[in-house]
Amino acid sequence: MAHSYCVAGLGLGRKFTSYIGRVRLINFCLAWAAVLLLVCLAGCATERAEVATQPITESPALPSTQTIQSHSTPGAFDLLYITDRAPVTAANGTLSYGAERAISLSFGSVSLTPTRNSPTSKSQMRVGAVSEIGRFPATPYGVVATANGLSRTPTAVAAHERAAVSLQAEVNRRLAIADRKEVVVFIHGYNNSFDDAARTTGEICRSLQNQFVCIALTWPAGGSGGLFFGYNIDRESSEFSVADLKKAIRIIAEAKGVERLHLLAHSRGTDVLASVVQQLSIEAYVSRSSMWQRYKMANVVFFAPDIDLDVASSKLFAWVSDPDLAFGSQSRPSVVPPQGPLHLTVYSSPGDKALGASSLLFGSALRLGQLAVNRLPKDRSEAASKWAGSRMGGLVDFIEFSGGGFIGHSYFSSNPAVKADLVALIRDRVKAGDPGRQIVEIKRPFWRVSDVQQALR
Repeated sequence: MAHSYCVAGLGLGRKFTSYIGRVRLINFCLAWAAVLLLVCLAGCATERAEVATQPITESPALPSTQTIQSHSTPGAFDLLYITDRAPVTAANGTLSYGAERAISLSFGSVSLTPTRNSPTSKSQMRVGAVSEIGRFPATPYGVVATANGLSRTPTAVAAHERAAVSLQAEVNRRLAIADRKEVVVFIHGYNNSFDDAARTTGEICRSLQNQFVCIALTWPAGGSGGLFFGYNIDRESSEFSVADLKKAIRIIAEAKGVERLHLLAHSRGTDVLASVVQQLSIEAYVSRSSMWQRYKMANVVFFAPDIDLDVASSKLFAWVSDPDLAFGSQSRPSVVPPQGPLHLTVYSSPGDKALGASSLLFGSALRLGQLAVNRLPKDRSEAASKWAGSRMGGLVDFIEFSGGGFIGHSYFSSNPAVKADLVALIRDRVKAGDPGRQIVEIKRPFWRVSDVQQALR
């Protein structure tokens, strides 16, 4: 209601003759949008949902299911985490990580145990011991002036190489005991704590029957900036983390045992991932390679992406739109390297109230997480036609979800139909339109999962 009133008052409906009244209305709208945005997005960190058990579909091309468990507690397992959060000491004296930024990237292991508070309660994940394995040098790395210009200090280079080798060794150790020699990375959204990030990654991993090596990439979110400033603090912290997380993903992808890499992100984390993909895709192109060839990247999945539609287009297809970019030693304007199985999947909901508030607050034409076949901006028909046209169909699928409750922003972790579709995409490698995907075609590349009943039919 407030959104409609603001839009009408700002010139799309009733006109105001008083300048002062208009300024006051703008301030009211922005304040209301900020309140709605933060209240809605704050729900991302607190919503806990049952992890549905997905049916296992055997395929001769894929290994059989074998859950990796801890021998001490039934159902317990641990995740690899990578973070540029500052370490903190918990009340019981154990290691954890807070919302402050760290000047160095660290990684380690965090244990998770499924638990039920009562026989009728929903299953949750309890975060246990956190053990740091390694840490990269403080950034920016040291440099020294030489006769030939600036050079990185040997100390910084050596420390970086030790940390990278240690991280890759840990990835390979986990791959050696995993059913699938594939890595699933999850990047969380706004107002998530370290424990929130670990739990959500654990829930995703359990939905995939723990067949993969799962990694939580967690950035400094969830600070105490207050109602109006917390989101902007997290927004800048997410931008701060791009360089660190790009470095981490590159190192993971180049571990010898990795056969496929799947990158998943939710809400504000999708902007982080979009920036990472932008930079890595340029790196791959200038080395005469592709994201699949160089980084084994098979899937990039955006859940409820809190990113402007135009900004997302600019980041994700930067290298495509720059034919002067060097391909090796010189530009090759017509060259597009083979992309292999690389695929982008965007889960969106037009009724996502958190993203509606975000659009109003930032003056966005449309957030990517609200995209639908009938919601493309009409005033940018040429750009809209590219998103809607078949030229994107081979690389991108847009999956619309129309449910999700009052806020409708955390459906990726709470709705069985969406989770089942993710399992089909990642675990079973089923393409949109093939049997096994619980989605209905609207007009390619647009699909729809409307509710659980429809998905289970």
